[in-house]
Amino acid sequence: MSTAGFNSQNGTGTGQAYANGPSQNPVALQQLPGVNYGMTHQPTYNPMQAKVPAPPGPGLYPTGPYQPVPPVSSYQSGLLPASYPSPPGQQLLTRPPMAGPPSHTPPQSASPGPGPRLPPAQATPPPPAVSSSSYYQTPQQPQPMAPTWNYNTAPPPMGPPSSMNTPPRGLAANHVSPATSSIAPPPPMSSAAYSSAPPAHVSHSTTQPPGPGMPPTSLHGYIQPGTAPPPMNPMAPQTYQPNRVPYSTPPTGPPTMKPAPPPTGPPMANATSPPPDGTVTDNGPQAPNSYNHVDNKLAGPPQPGSPGRHLGHYPSLPPGYQNTSAPHNAAPPMHPAMQAATQPYTQTPQPYQQPPVGPGPAQLSPSLAAMSLQSSTPEALRVVNLLQERNLLPPSPIPAPTPCLPQDLQKINCNPEVFRCTLTSIPQTQSLLNKAKMPMGLLLHPFKDLSQLPVVTSSTIVRCRSCRTYINPFVSFLDQRRWKCNLCYRVNDVPEEFMYNPVSRSYGEPHKRPEVQNATIEFIAPSEYMLRPPQPAVYLFVLDVSHNAVETGYLNVFCQSLLDNINALPGDSRTKVGFITFDSTIHFYNLQEGLSQPQMLIVSDIEDIFLPTPDSLLVNLNECKELVQDLLKSLPTLFEKTMETQSALGSALQAAFKLLSPTGGRLSVFQTQLPNLGAGALQSREDPNQRASAKDIQHLSPATDFYKKLALDCSGQQVAVDLFLLSSQYCDLASLGCISRYSAGSIYYYPSYHHQHNPAQVECFQKDLKRYLTRKIGFEAVMRIRCTKGLSIHTFHGNFFVRSTDLLSLPNVNPDAGFAVQMSIEENLDDMQVVSFQAALLYTSSKGERRIRVHTLCLPVVNSLSDIFAGADVQAISGLLACMAVDRSVTASLSDARDAMTNASIDSLSSYRQSVLTIQQPGLLAPVCLRLFPLYILALLKQKAFRTGTSTRLDDRVFAMCQLKYQPLAYAMLMIHPALYRIDDLTDEGALNINERTIPQPRLLQLSVEKLSREAAFLMDAGTVMYLWIGRNCNPTFLTQVLGVPSYTAVPDNLYLLPELDTAESQRTRAFIGWLRDQKPFFPSLQIIRDESQRKASFMQNMIEDRTESALSYYEFLLHIQQQISK
Repeated sequence: MSTAGFNSQNGTGTGQAYANGPSQNPVALQQLPGVNYGMTHQPTYNPMQAKVPAPPGPGLYPTGPYQPVPPVSSYQSGLLPASYPSPPGQQLLTRPPMAGPPSHTPPQSASPGPGPRLPPAQATPPPPAVSSSSYYQTPQQPQPMAPTWNYNTAPPPMGPPSSMNTPPRGLAANHVSPATSSIAPPPPMSSAAYSSAPPAHVSHSTTQPPGPGMPPTSLHGYIQPGTAPPPMNPMAPQTYQPNRVPYSTPPTGPPTMKPAPPPTGPPMANATSPPPDGTVTDNGPQAPNSYNHVDNKLAGPPQPGSPGRHLGHYPSLPPGYQNTSAPHNAAPPMHPAMQAATQPYTQTPQPYQQPPVGPGPAQLSPSLAAMSLQSSTPEALRVVNLLQERNLLPPSPIPAPTPCLPQDLQKINCNPEVFRCTLTSIPQTQSLLNKAKMPMGLLLHPFKDLSQLPVVTSSTIVRCRSCRTYINPFVSFLDQRRWKCNLCYRVNDVPEEFMYNPVSRSYGEPHKRPEVQNATIEFIAPSEYMLRPPQPAVYLFVLDVSHNAVETGYLNVFCQSLLDNINALPGDSRTKVGFITFDSTIHFYNLQEGLSQPQMLIVSDIEDIFLPTPDSLLVNLNECKELVQDLLKSLPTLFEKTMETQSALGSALQAAFKLLSPTGGRLSVFQTQLPNLGAGALQSREDPNQRASAKDIQHLSPATDFYKKLALDCSGQQVAVDLFLLSSQYCDLASLGCISRYSAGSIYYYPSYHHQHNPAQVECFQKDLKRYLTRKIGFEAVMRIRCTKGLSIHTFHGNFFVRSTDLLSLPNVNPDAGFAVQMSIEENLDDMQVVSFQAALLYTSSKGERRIRVHTLCLPVVNSLSDIFAGADVQAISGLLACMAVDRSVTASLSDARDAMTNASIDSLSSYRQSVLTIQQPGLLAPVCLRLFPLYILALLKQKAFRTGTSTRLDDRVFAMCQLKYQPLAYAMLMIHPALYRIDDLTDEGALNINERTIPQPRLLQLSVEKLSREAAFLMDAGTVMYLWIGRNCNPTFLTQVLGVPSYTAVPDNLYLLPELDTAESQRTRAFIGWLRDQKPFFPSLQIIRDESQRKASFMQNMIEDRTESALSYYEFLLHIQQQISK
């Protein structure tokens, strides 16, 4: 791959910003900054644009030149320390003016916006307020502006940089499928101009097949005779935005990437063939299993639809049906803070009868079909004055909102733990979405451990011939022989085999097949879904054995854990393992069968690394298990006296890549210090004196593109890299993390790890490692998300690489990984009552089976703002905004990300007040469904990833950002807004009974010191860590019965384990804490903190509602929002 291609994604090796999660279409044509992406004549909600014509300021994903923001002062001195009314004349925060000429910073990924900046608290009065009344460019009085988000349009890709030190950052065509690689490149252009050609981002609009239009049908009903076909809305080829001068003449015809219309005759098999080697062009080395071609090979002739829909589809799938039992590590019952993601859904397959002839939902009037909420005000829209209602946090977690669908559809809809949308009611038009000023996106947990997962083996996997959607519960059967796709509306034939139902053993009822009864289903794929035999499970461990690493003691824990779990590694008789250790040299281990003991082979030439015996370094685990066990027993002592302090991590990774390239597999790297030798060597960039600086945080982007380049090479060869960082010093996670981010790996971080000084971290590492070694794994995976015609996906978040427009390359997929995507509306959805989204994950199981897991979500379409607000999912919105803010912190600055998050809450509540409320009242008004939105935004501002003014190590901050990007929503929400419980008075009232254990259910408390009592004990679950805070005058019974100490002063300082006492109080407390831990895929440590403990500060930093020296209290934040709205 060319250097320019990497630079365009990652910046040069000088610490420039890079694009991680938000990945653009690699072949997108360039376009004017700010030009809308496909909504005809409708400017998108772009709060990032000036409220009047002015140079655009920085957005989360800048769509125009970057305008630097001068530091702004904040409160007047003397603000009340905690909560309620401000003294008369007290001035609150205002939207500060911004000044300075725009400096060209290339746009990066998607979604910007406007609104107020939330400055750090200082003692000088704020500058004059700036009006925030309008979100669109209007030719009235010019005013300055502040940044926020353009939620719902794709970002324009970058043009050439304006100077040598501002590298381009748009994605280059690193992994371009053959279907797209022939597109002509855009013409060269100046640094200030962009082409107006529409970019080829993921558009899910398809044209209607030729021939007579099909009549509208119900989702589960038969055809209604005599009805007219629904009108289609083809997308306009070019959009127009006022105040923009196009670089060139807009195209007069459709975009060049539109495929030809389908033939009207029968499809021809194998009309398109992949290149013989099955590789993807322009990406350096690539494994033969590039599934881009599999779909093209099986899909027949090109079908109508956007090109992104045809790049790498999973082709058609084998008879038999079984319900697999829960895997051994299936998720236990959810704890309250995670039930929020699941209630009130069930994942069990629900029986569903296809109704006979008669009108279905799609034939009702739009108001009935969408079940409009306007006739009576639902609870979700009940008005709440946030400034008056103090106790808004519910005593138990909030369930995900239920989409307003007919009951029969809702019963079989996808579990929100797996698939949920920020808006459970989809707006009809982009203009309506713009008015709501909320982001639209999907949050996925596609490979989650499920207790019930229907698995189908069939020689024919039924898919739409046009858009390749898998048949699902939301398609329409016109009759027994024809079904209409719910994404592109093409009518397809029902294959003969599909007429037989393997569950009921009946014939002639295709609508009762398991594929049409379950929104989540897994297919065992036939050979058409493979371009090479399924790979074996291959595990390579790369271990730091420098002096620093040996001192931490991690090697003993790793070797013992692998010895204990070696028989539980997922795999079959083909499973392979290998080991590499490194310090200033690279050590390989010959484990060939027949040797009496492992042979260590040392390669000291780290500049030109090679494999000394390529055939005996990765060995069959079953055949060589004794040698592997001998090596694990001897490794800790082998290096215990080493004095080698250097670390050649880059060279070790290069060697590991060479070793794994022929097969693919999982590469597990254990590192304890900054790599300082050979390829990928890094230097410390952290200034400890600046950790608490309120200014912008530097060095959030990588210092070199070495690790990203290597990750892309790994991804091309189906290798994922998981990074375990165990360190007490700065390791530059911003740079090292790229190796996992772009190869679909995971990052584990244990700061201050030491086997003696930090036993709590050792316990976490042991438990995490056991889960890591034994959990389910999928190899050589790809995932594609499809959506109904008219909607488009433009930005992805998570750990992966975008191989072609919308195909995510996942060399490994694990059950603990989450993903998010942002969406926009390209064509009006006027004629639709519902839309659907489908995520399909094709992977190889550890047993060597090729499988496809499919999730389908159905949501109603609405045409009123009140319905959109009623369906807002405040937790999903907060989770998506967190992902967007992480990217903005890297591509623009941390202060821009903070401002944009603040503006997000201002914009949505302002829109609600102006457009939904019929009676204007004083106060800060919000609907019940958004009542926690300002609280979650404030929590994000105080989260380790985004906080300022509090000493935060750079690696800690970067790791918090990584977690927000790839943790599934249920876990991320605890990291954003921890759960606080009083636990010194636990009772069995309302308790859960799970596996003959009684689990108490204390109520959730607000995160404020006023909820604490010195006579009590409180447990805070902050996701990755738990704090047990003990008041100075705590109940003596709790101390003796739970902690086993006679008095408060006898509580040890570094206590991290609860003693197992034979008392009811001890059993209740341990059961509750153990149950909270069981809900998570990682092991949270427990810190037991006395009132005067030094560690009390970390507990108090999570008291989000209280004021600190550098951050507002919740009440002050509400007053600030109210002031901005009421301008």
